[in-house]
Amino acid sequence: MSRPEDILPPDLFYNDGESKKYTTSSRIQSIQASMTRRCLELLDLPSSSFILDIGCGSGLSGEILDEEGHTWVGMDIAPSMLAVALDRDTTGDLLLADMGQGIPFRPGTFDAAVSVSAVQWLCNAESSDVSPQGRLSRFFDGLYASLKRGGKAVLQFYPKNELQRTMITGAAVKAGFGAGLLEDDPDTKNQKLYLVLTVGSGGELSGRDITDSVRGMEGVEVLDERKRHTASGRKGESTKQWIMRKKERDRRKGKVVKKDSKYTGRKRRIAF
Repeated sequence: MSRPEDILPPDLFYNDGESKKYTTSSRIQSIQASMTRRCLELLDLPSSSFILDIGCGSGLSGEILDEEGHTWVGMDIAPSMLAVALDRDTTGDLLLADMGQGIPFRPGTFDAAVSVSAVQWLCNAESSDVSPQGRLSRFFDGLYASLKRGGKAVLQFYPKNELQRTMITGAAVKAGFGAGLLEDDPDTKNQKLYLVLTVGSGGELSGRDITDSVRGMEGVEVLDERKRHTASGRKGESTKQWIMRKKERDRRKGKVVKKDSKYTGRKRRIAF
């Protein structure tokens, strides 16, 4: 059976008919509610919080956030999905936006973020001038900025293969997150993967670092490179080496970088 993200971009796949079909399915409602509750369990928020729902669709996850006493804002790329959410009188504010272009909110806006079955869509390039790495980089950079210091995020996603899994977790770590991977029902057709993220430490919501919260859980793989990056020095590195290293890092992130030449990193003479 074909995966939806292999058929069409999300804003085209979820047309009026598909959006209503998705929302009215009792099976989908049950699965969505279960995964949203799992996300909240992993977030372990101490009180009512301001949450961003990424790929909110028709507001199914938002209903669970309401039940738990949270205030939320939802963003989604599919107009038809948001139209259904409006028809259902969801309480959260809704934004039509492409998460692959970043998270369009002021820095430090949200206490936490959740996402159910959305992030894997970023691994598909819909045109030759768009790269999955670039879209993932913009998404995680924007998410990191939009969360408060000590903020947390849990993203449930369905990677097609090991490459997509590595791309997604790698992009999160490069953005600065501490990251833990939690796998529910491994090696079954009901397998679900949760990427558990934290922004730094400190802050009202921080408590324990979320990587420590999930470390030791069965099926958890923790990817945390923050301390390694802080400890590693660049002693003896020349200006050219520093420039080349930064350009290579930007290429891996999918950014457009000028070609190297014999003039790269060369010190310019002062002209009068």
